[in-house]
Amino acid sequence: MEKDYTYPHLKDYVEHCDKQRKDAGIKPPNNSTPLRDKDFQPQKIYKDNNKVYSLRGENAPDKLDINIQHNSYNRKKVYNCVECGKMFSRSGSLISHQRIHTGEKPYKCLECGKRFNQSGELTVHQRVHTGEKPYKCLECGKSFSHSGALPVHQRIHTEEKPYKCLECGKRFRKSGGLIVHQRVHTGEKPYKCLECGKKFRQSGDLTVHQRVHTGEKPYKCLECGKSFSHSAALPVHQRVHTGEKPYKCLQCGKSFKESGKLTVHERIHTGEKPYNCLECGKRFRQSGDLTVHKRVHTGEKPYKCLQCGKSFKESGKLTVHQRMHTGEKPYKCLECGKRFRQSGELTAHQRVHLGKGI
Repeated sequence: MEKDYTYPHLKDYVEHCDKQRKDAGIKPPNNSTPLRDKDFQPQKIYKDNNKVYSLRGENAPDKLDINIQHNSYNRKKVYNCVECGKMFSRSGSLISHQRIHTGEKPYKCLECGKRFNQSGELTVHQRVHTGEKPYKCLECGKSFSHSGALPVHQRIHTEEKPYKCLECGKRFRKSGGLIVHQRVHTGEKPYKCLECGKKFRQSGDLTVHQRVHTGEKPYKCLECGKSFSHSAALPVHQRVHTGEKPYKCLQCGKSFKESGKLTVHERIHTGEKPYNCLECGKRFRQSGDLTVHKRVHTGEKPYKCLQCGKSFKESGKLTVHQRMHTGEKPYKCLECGKRFRQSGELTAHQRVHLGKGI
């Protein structure tokens, strides 16, 4: 029975042929020269939806006709996610995907305890602790811990935004940015909190939200010890200590610590209220204000105190309430040293000193 040899690369096949000739005592012609890498340039031929590569080049052996079909291009997607219907060609890909729905994170960082859906995510995360950033931009010298981050970063220099939303025309540097953006139009929120049922457009938003239930705050300010559930909140908070307010309103000159606060502030000048309640028609400057307002109609109170069981419509109200149990009073009067649980209480107290000075 004749053997069936399959080779993933043309060079492997040619090397096999050379060995067969050598074992058989057949010498190559005197005028032949060794094959070089350039002799293996792919020739794209499409037939029956399969991708076929043919060996070509001036040094290709006579009468050697090699066609290798890459079946991976024709692999059927036979693994179906029963939760959302997404199809996969590999069972392993389906298993990884299903962790989005189950919330399973089997890969744990031994350094900080953080868990991940995929082993590759753990590998990249560990570079946070080691400081390793092996992928460097030759344009500006900036380095990255993740290989995929480098080509995305390079689009800052090229100004390339290859991913376009067909609905509104907005363009993005990352395909993931486009996918998440499109959910604004479709209303899709595929990431669901198993604790309270709340849904999110992005997996990262779900991760941050889950910390409301667990109380986890992994990002700590070294200046005052305050901790945060979201990584982006820490550098914003640190501006309290530095006094930095890099975002300035061109209309009135007021400055802000966060770009989002500037955007919302500018709507005071423009009168814009883009967020509309479909229940009663009331409009809001901020999406968060609309979200909180809708709970007036639904009666929803998703933020629950683990200490006493009291529930709240807003996460901020829960944070303030929890200070009753912890005794924390983070707002200090610089005039007399008195401390308060809420910033509003400090503001009201400071008027006492202002009145005395009159």
